Amino acid sequence: MPAAPDFPAAPDRAPVRRALISVSDKTGLVEAARALAEMGVELVSTGGTRKAIADAGLAVKDISELTGFPEMMDGRVKTLHPVVHGGLLGVRDAPEHKAAMDAHGIGGIDLVYVNLYPFEQTVAAGADYATAVENIDIGGPAMIRSAAKNHGYVAVCTEPADLAEVIAELQAHGSTPLSLRKQLAARAYARTAAYDAAISSWFADALGEAAPRRRAFAGERVQALRYGENPHQSAAFYRFANPRVGVATARQLQGKELSYNNINDTDAAFELIAEFDPAAAPACAIIKHANPCGVATGASVLEAYERALACDPVSAFGGIIALNRPLDAATAEEILKLLTEVVIAPEIDADAAALFARKKNVRLLTTGGLPDPRAPGLTFKSVAGGFLVQGRDDAHVTAADLKVVTKRAPTEAEVRDMLFAFTIAKHVKSNAIVYARDGQTLGVGAGQMNRKDSARIAALRAADFGLDLTGSACASEAFFPFPDGLIQAADAGCTAVIQPGGSIGDQKVIDAADERGLAMVFTGVRVFRH
Repeated sequence: MPAAPDFPAAPDRAPVRRALISVSDKTGLVEAARALAEMGVELVSTGGTRKAIADAGLAVKDISELTGFPEMMDGRVKTLHPVVHGGLLGVRDAPEHKAAMDAHGIGGIDLVYVNLYPFEQTVAAGADYATAVENIDIGGPAMIRSAAKNHGYVAVCTEPADLAEVIAELQAHGSTPLSLRKQLAARAYARTAAYDAAISSWFADALGEAAPRRRAFAGERVQALRYGENPHQSAAFYRFANPRVGVATARQLQGKELSYNNINDTDAAFELIAEFDPAAAPACAIIKHANPCGVATGASVLEAYERALACDPVSAFGGIIALNRPLDAATAEEILKLLTEVVIAPEIDADAAALFARKKNVRLLTTGGLPDPRAPGLTFKSVAGGFLVQGRDDAHVTAADLKVVTKRAPTEAEVRDMLFAFTIAKHVKSNAIVYARDGQTLGVGAGQMNRKDSARIAALRAADFGLDLTGSACASEAFFPFPDGLIQAADAGCTAVIQPGGSIGDQKVIDAADERGLAMVFTGVRVFRH
């Protein structure tokens, strides 16, 4: 590796005599340029940025006046020049650097303000391959990285808030402090890293590479959290450049700041409720510790909420409520009778919002829509020394996918109940058993070490709240390895069972179902969730 040269220590404060500005997003550009010009800073710029500054009546040099070369190759080559990068990288107080700058007529550039070609937005808009490639910025990241490396002398800005900080320092003190230049450099490298991560991920998708040799993820901080799952754990919430509709894009109308656990549980709730098409029926999901304790459809949003709550009103206390339709006043009135941490819905009407205003601590979120549960995507989790990446579970099972494996075929009503229960089971931590009937969960067994216990616990919960499992459907998100779990479900009153199948013990389980007159179907799809 290169040895560190014996450079003089960087100054605590550095003046700004020349600024290089080249931006795609020109929000606040003219105002910032004017503020710099009023302090005697020489402005140098490129293309459309230079024109916008000049049109405002401000003196600004074109980059070609420094380099002696015009922009060429459709603007691909304009800032990739020794005069530019020498002006950024030159260590002002190092004799050899100063001599080289003087010998080649390289003037120092003390401030860089660059925001990059809008690659992420271009891809999000559905651009074709060639257009996406053309929106990969080269000169911008190069200038940002050069300026950030030489932060001992150069302030680098990649967004308006950065530049506002620099201008405030210049107006107050006439120079920038080293502490700020270090912070700006760190932000700048994070920005170029995020940009490169977006490009590499797009290339992997475009080439159909499910497991590229290197995988990078990047996000922008939405919120610094007070703590993580527990008070001794630090935490923050980040959003992707092109986020999926949900908690990361939600607008918080009221309530305390979301916690780490709130965000995690709200995401689980909203991803589950997105499985239910709002055009088909109102639906409500109540989540506790990332597991559903009640899910139901209804003739109205209010009925869906009341039916979901009936499944387990004890666990619902302090939970998360998600709706697939706008929250109305009648439903809000009922929800407010329960201690609730978060309510999330696509929209909320004015009367419902006014009711919630009485309890200002309840966090109320609107999203403007629902995520597409069939859309592909990636999920990841950390492990010691690395992370796991997988495609998000976009499985969707329909009646046409079901294979009847028992002597008795299910009725149409049982098929509807089985599909409903299986949809819920997809969002329950394994091992998962869900009993359901008529678009309502009756019992949920989650996170047990064996499936028999999950079936038993789900039945006990139903009994605790006076819910009769007779004639219900039972869903298992993974196969029954032995008949015991199925027998437990049959003894509880279910008459139809849905499961993936695929166990070496399938025939024994099928025989047990036939002995009890059950209808059982295999989906061929496992929706196991840790």
